[in-house]
Amino acid sequence: MQQSERLVEFKKSVNNKFNVYNSLFLNLPYRNIENVGMLIPLMLDQCQKGLQSGKNPKEILEAFFQNFVNIESEEERIDFMFRIIQYVERQVVLYDSVEDAAFPKLHEHSSSLSIKDYFQLVDKNKSWDKITDQLSNFSARIVLTAHPTQFYTPAILDIIANLRSLILEDKIDEIDVALQQLGLTSLINAKKPTPLDEAKNIIYILRNVYYEAVGDLYSYIKNNVGEHNFENHNIMKLGFWPGGDRDGNPFVTADITNDVADELRVNLMKCYYNDLKVLQKKLTFKELQGSITQLRNNLYTAMFNPKKTVGYEDIIGPLLDIHEGLISKYHGLYLKDLDQLIDKVKIFKTHFATLDIRQDHSQHYLTVETILKKHKVITESLDELSQEELQELLLQKNFKVSADDFDEGIVKDTLNNISQLKSIQQKNGEEGCNRYIISNSEDIFSILFVYGLFRWCGWKSEEITFDIVPLFETMIGMDGAEATMQHMFDLPEYRSHLKRRNDTQTIMLGFSDGTKDGGYLKANWSILKTKETLSSVCGKNDIKAIFFDGRGGPPARGGGKTHRFYAAQTKDVANNEIQLTIQGQTITSTYGTKEQFKYNCEQLLTAGLSNNIFGKENVISSEQRKLIEELSELSFEKYDALKHHKNFMPYLENRSTLKYYTKANIGSRPGKRGNKAKLELSDLRAISFVGSWSQLKQNVPGYFGIGSALETMKNQGRLEEVKTLFKEVPFFKALMLNSMMSLSKCYFELTSYMKEDAEYGEFWMILHAEYLLSKEMLLEISDMDILMEREAVSRESIKIRENIVLPLLVIQQYALQKIGSSSKHKELYEKIVTRSLYGNINASRNSA
Repeated sequence: MQQSERLVEFKKSVNNKFNVYNSLFLNLPYRNIENVGMLIPLMLDQCQKGLQSGKNPKEILEAFFQNFVNIESEEERIDFMFRIIQYVERQVVLYDSVEDAAFPKLHEHSSSLSIKDYFQLVDKNKSWDKITDQLSNFSARIVLTAHPTQFYTPAILDIIANLRSLILEDKIDEIDVALQQLGLTSLINAKKPTPLDEAKNIIYILRNVYYEAVGDLYSYIKNNVGEHNFENHNIMKLGFWPGGDRDGNPFVTADITNDVADELRVNLMKCYYNDLKVLQKKLTFKELQGSITQLRNNLYTAMFNPKKTVGYEDIIGPLLDIHEGLISKYHGLYLKDLDQLIDKVKIFKTHFATLDIRQDHSQHYLTVETILKKHKVITESLDELSQEELQELLLQKNFKVSADDFDEGIVKDTLNNISQLKSIQQKNGEEGCNRYIISNSEDIFSILFVYGLFRWCGWKSEEITFDIVPLFETMIGMDGAEATMQHMFDLPEYRSHLKRRNDTQTIMLGFSDGTKDGGYLKANWSILKTKETLSSVCGKNDIKAIFFDGRGGPPARGGGKTHRFYAAQTKDVANNEIQLTIQGQTITSTYGTKEQFKYNCEQLLTAGLSNNIFGKENVISSEQRKLIEELSELSFEKYDALKHHKNFMPYLENRSTLKYYTKANIGSRPGKRGNKAKLELSDLRAISFVGSWSQLKQNVPGYFGIGSALETMKNQGRLEEVKTLFKEVPFFKALMLNSMMSLSKCYFELTSYMKEDAEYGEFWMILHAEYLLSKEMLLEISDMDILMEREAVSRESIKIRENIVLPLLVIQQYALQKIGSSSKHKELYEKIVTRSLYGNINASRNSA
């Protein structure tokens, strides 16, 4: 389908339908809500005109209150603004539902490579021998995370799913009722969710969407392979961070990790039970009933009692017996239905999704230091030991460590958690929890501390059934990654550990903190170079490298078009498996329905498989590398100067919504690491850092420095070189297109009043100038007239979403202005700011 045709379909299936169903809000029978609904378009118009003419949010809203609604008292104005926010939140939910319902139509003729297209190419190229081998070994793993940008409750997710199905059938009366239900149902948590709450919310999606979606995708691939056997049940794997990711989240404890592992297993048993119940109605044959009933009873018990587990063999064994009986005695009737359940059991086993453990290196440092002080190896600090002495202790010394011997909370919990991981594996299977990820890895001890702690907690070296995964996310970590891994490969003890782990090393590379540390272009370029370097060092040591990408929703956190990203990897990057995090609302916006899940997973698989099968090699020449390196350094210099500007952190603290992220009941994790009185950039969590720029509609981490770097090239008469780079190097083009997405979501008019600010006016001007320059230069090197010119549907979607939330953002800025002027209603205005976060986060879908 051509871009123009897709745009016509978008206007018909999304824009027009949204406008029709949005009008139903006007008749919702709630307190004064009908007035709000009728005033929203007028308010949007006044906000747009006011901001374009240079008025500030305070001037715009006060004129609106006087001229259009005649509200004089401040209390009534505050009440009105809260109702506007509630209304806009629900408009966003409706728009999400309409757009999701239209997804199949918009993508049925997509130019992207589907599995079906891929198989046709294989057939055409007569490369089935290659594909059979590749399909048997390749896999993609999406890892679901609990970052505080996904906060719809299961009740709201149910309403969204219902609306989606009703919209597909245009059942307007039932849609009207569903919208009334939406109006009466709270969209936000009454209190801050616990890590277990977050896990349950995402397990809801696992159970209601991904269980069937993964099974369907597997069946689709299996059926399309034709005569060629397909038995790779790991081709699409699921990972899970809620309840295991304790990096910066003191509320994730050993008990929480254990409870989440139980929740994953119990909910999977419910899925199996429901499938078996449906199947039993078809397999009504005498000699099969006993086995089916016995298995149902076992699953039923395991569904409600976490202490009663059913092992993988206890599930697959009876199903295979039933399979044999069905063929030998009952003519294979309903065999396909039984095979689909068997395939699901082989995919999900007893774990559903692999629960990853993640912790920051600094916490392992503290734990090891505390243990060695307890055993009188050191007096005060690890600095008392040489690198060789510390390494020897971690690899050879057999301390007997018990959590009960320590008072420090983080030390006790770290030891409790590592000690309990065996029991989680016993209940959920080894695949249920077999990866330990170390944030802020910068040297060999990031890995060795974890290896040593496993040993000291009672794991024999030869029985450590865990992959130890360093996360290189800072510039220092990436620069030293090659030396770190070579040192580890040279250690006989670690090399033996890797041999037991199938000579495979998983390495995670984090975009979020990399972008925060090095800026957009340098971080992404550094990650690609690090991947190439690590692929080489692993290859030299006969180690299979697997890269796990810490990709967020927005480009500023490594996100953007995922297929474009993986298709742009160079031939020097190991391509054994694709692994990435799916963060925040991307879980529901990109993988939230069976159709979306299947489509986007196909994009992942074809991006990886096509690179291997069809010899599609992306090569960046030495001249091109030199040019990207120059652009990277120029961009970094500009970003680094901004980062060290005296007003950088104060601006975020005092003119953005940064401090309000921690006040919102969005996620369980604090907005920053540690408890320092003074906020430092290194302690700031990437989600609140990127999100705060997004709420300001400035999106600085997604482009800052690119404009200046490109302008320098232009001034040197080298712009044609950059244009050629854009055309010929998919990696560079993907970065620039993602940056355009960030720029397209900017709206500096919202905060233009800040240029008059005595303290921050100059700083705002710096941001605005780089925005204008980046936009100008990106359009010039791409030969485009407007941002996202060749992505019309995405551009239109962004435009509609930005219009929906503009009144909410003006209210947010108005409240921030009021707080700054020391209003007597300061607490209420702070609540307005906090509450206004939700609608904008959801409307943006990827928070930037």
